[in-house]
Amino acid sequence: MPAYNTEQYIGEAINSVLNQTFTDFELIIVNDGSTDKTEEVIKSFDDSRIVLVNQPNGGVSAALNTGLRYAKGEYIARFDADDICFPDRLQLQYTFMKENPDYVVIGSDADYMDKNGEYLYFYSNIGHTNEEITERFTTYCPFIHSSVFYRKDIAIETGGYNERAHTFEDYLLWKNFIKKGKVCNFRQPLISVRLNPESVTVDERLRGKRFIELKKAILFGNGDITEELEKELLAILKSQNFHRFKHFSYHILAAKKYLWNNHQPAKARGHLKKAISLKPFAAAAYGLLVLSYIPKTVVGNFYKLYKTARN
Repeated sequence: MPAYNTEQYIGEAINSVLNQTFTDFELIIVNDGSTDKTEEVIKSFDDSRIVLVNQPNGGVSAALNTGLRYAKGEYIARFDADDICFPDRLQLQYTFMKENPDYVVIGSDADYMDKNGEYLYFYSNIGHTNEEITERFTTYCPFIHSSVFYRKDIAIETGGYNERAHTFEDYLLWKNFIKKGKVCNFRQPLISVRLNPESVTVDERLRGKRFIELKKAILFGNGDITEELEKELLAILKSQNFHRFKHFSYHILAAKKYLWNNHQPAKARGHLKKAISLKPFAAAAYGLLVLSYIPKTVVGNFYKLYKTARN
């Protein structure tokens, strides 16, 4: 569990791990240079299974590689400091991996919640069987990162997380994993993923065309990231790493989910009004606002057309 300034959520995340039906694990929490009370919250737990590692802030990939170095177990279960593990997650994934040694990484579908813990929508991965995932791998990242359970030896053998692959370090790792054995996703949700403005996965179209081009060239080329490429990636991300952009992205994403996946137009409008207050000239927000007044069946048909065009 990498953690950076997550004092508001990490206690709930830790509790969800400690309360697993499977109990033979170590919970390695890498505190990645937090400046809030994250470390204090972690230390408030009295459980010998918790291993706290403090390091200067180096980003999520560096924190994950630190965790890999400290891990003693045969398997790694990834988790984020603002998410919730369902009680039988580890038991189900551990049992599957033991019974199916030809598999190297497994994940699951997930429920998503907003920053306050309110249910947003259910997410089904692009593939569940090994065949589906390998066939669709170039379409979209096939795993929810905080749901995965994988063999540590394969992660070490393939070099761990590429610390230059900012925001897609996991996708690049899975590219290496699928060459080593079978993969799959459970169709049932084993975690609840929290969307919040500070850690929300931004809709990549908001990142801009150049970022998407760079990412695809790296992922589906030879996987190399030169110093110059990294500088360009970081420059784009740095230009977007400010309060207004992150909060706008969060509210736009939440509004979309309240329109497409969990039709509650009033809640969608609440998020859209906040998005517009942050970026008054954002055309996307106004377009979604119009859709929030259209009947559900029409919105559903529009979404199908949107997905078809996007794919």
